Amino acid sequence: MIGFLFKFLLLIVVLGAIGLVGYAYFADMTPPQTEINQSIELSLD
Repeated sequence: MIGFLFKFLLLIVVLGAIGLVGYAYFADMTPPQTEINQSIELSLD
């Protein structure tokens, strides 16, 4: 019974570590930003 609990706890720790690494790798996937300039005409009638 102790062996089963130890294996289960080890599995939870390993899955948590994989999840943490995946989150750290994929969390900051912001697209590259570019500046866009567009001229507009204002009608002041």
